[in-house]
Amino acid sequence: MKHLLNLLAAIALLVWGSHMVRTGVLRVFGANLRNLLARSMSNRFTAMLSGIGVTALVQSSTATSLMTASFVGQGMIPLTAALAVMRGADVGTALMAVLFSTDLSWLSPLLIFMGVVLFISKQDSTAGRVGRVFIGLGLMLLALRLIVEATEPLLASEAVRTLLVSVKSDFFMELLLGAILAIVAYSSLAIVLLIAAMAASGAITADMSLGLVLGANLGSGVLAVLQTAKSSIEVRQVTVGNLIFKILGIAIVAPFSGLWTIYAAPYINDAGRSAVLFHLAFNILNSLGFIWFTGIISDWMRKLLPKEDAAKSGPQRPRHLDPSALSTPSLAISCAAREALHQADVVESMLIGLHNVVQTDNQQLSQDLRKLDDTVDELYSAIKYYMTKISRAELDERESQRWTEIINFTINMEQIGDIIERVLTDVENKKIKKRRQFSKAGMEEINELHAHLLDNLRLAMSVFLTGNVRDAQKLLEEKARFRDLELAYSASHLERLSHNTVQSIETSSLHIDLISDLKRINSLLCSVAYPILESAGALAHSRLKDDPEPTRH
Repeated sequence: MKHLLNLLAAIALLVWGSHMVRTGVLRVFGANLRNLLARSMSNRFTAMLSGIGVTALVQSSTATSLMTASFVGQGMIPLTAALAVMRGADVGTALMAVLFSTDLSWLSPLLIFMGVVLFISKQDSTAGRVGRVFIGLGLMLLALRLIVEATEPLLASEAVRTLLVSVKSDFFMELLLGAILAIVAYSSLAIVLLIAAMAASGAITADMSLGLVLGANLGSGVLAVLQTAKSSIEVRQVTVGNLIFKILGIAIVAPFSGLWTIYAAPYINDAGRSAVLFHLAFNILNSLGFIWFTGIISDWMRKLLPKEDAAKSGPQRPRHLDPSALSTPSLAISCAAREALHQADVVESMLIGLHNVVQTDNQQLSQDLRKLDDTVDELYSAIKYYMTKISRAELDERESQRWTEIINFTINMEQIGDIIERVLTDVENKKIKKRRQFSKAGMEEINELHAHLLDNLRLAMSVFLTGNVRDAQKLLEEKARFRDLELAYSASHLERLSHNTVQSIETSSLHIDLISDLKRINSLLCSVAYPILESAGALAHSRLKDDPEPTRH
């Protein structure tokens, strides 16, 4: 029992070390890795090379799969290019398995020591995150040595030998066991290294190690599919397509795996190294052999998993909040920002519709628009819940600021939706049902305010998306201009009342409330500019005079 616990602990340490490396690299290079993937889609071969590079860094083809699938879900890259990236991702993780299978046990203490020093010095800094990567690498190397040491006493057990013989007699069982281990461990890399360590110690035969390696490859594909099961159709097309490539590759290679033992293994002295080199050879052949078929598999995926009709799905459902992106915080922030713009699009529809209702007295349109406020509220709740699942500790300073900007933007959009809903109710009760009309001059004023407001909404969306300082300054200038217009139109309305203009008298309460509410909406839109100008040092701390005169009594 003690030796079994030692083995399980060593396996857990290997999985945890792999997790630390993956999360550490994503925290340090997350945004750069996303840019690398997004910019390398000119053809399938550059896409495959980027997949090799990214996966070699994060040491997880599953992580690369989730990042790439999220790009497809956001419409940033085509499905064909994403499948090409995944061809490279499998080669990348196989290369890392070969590297770790070499005797680097002497490096483990040095990496752990350096990592702990860097991590303790300042956890939230780049140095601290690099330290996390070093700790993970050191733990992986240490775990591999412990696995070899723990398996040797277990071989003396008759029960263990009987179990291994029973599994060895069935290739399907080897495949299934390897797949299950990869899914449970959340890492095919860790399991391939485990298989290599067990083969090197003699715990399993060379033939059995090959079956388990193929199973681990299958498990990594199944794991990505399971993790994206609740994601959008576009995301699932990537992971399911990648799984099909793996299944086809295994189906082709499995019947001939015995040839590796006959012709390749004799030239490799170590059984463990033979297993990882077989893993590398399989993924190279699978990637190069199927790189030409990414277009065909893409067509299959579009037929097997057709996209939903946007018109039928309606605006209610969040479109960009991909759960699989949460493992990459910088990517999750991008998803949340896109969903916030989706929420703003719904608000824009409400604002345009409000003007139509005021002009045409269309009560049915007013009721339909008021229902859209429920959509705005639902999107706000979905974005807020999604944002709470993003670990703030994994965000750098700029990403943390972006997190706050997104939350504030969605809150403002939700409040604008509430204001528009209330204005629509007032228009129905005070104008449409009572069959009243604004005066010609009053209607012109409302038209001009609405046009300015619509322009400012679009400018606010642009400022939120790009963070352009000049546009943010222009937005604040528009706030002052809108305030001046509101004051001028309130005064002109009072002047019409003094001239006993009947239409102005009948709609006075609604008119004043309407232009006041439009001003409130404009203020909420312009608040988008403040954090951008503040971070750029272009915003004064106070509008008060430095030396105000004392109040005289």
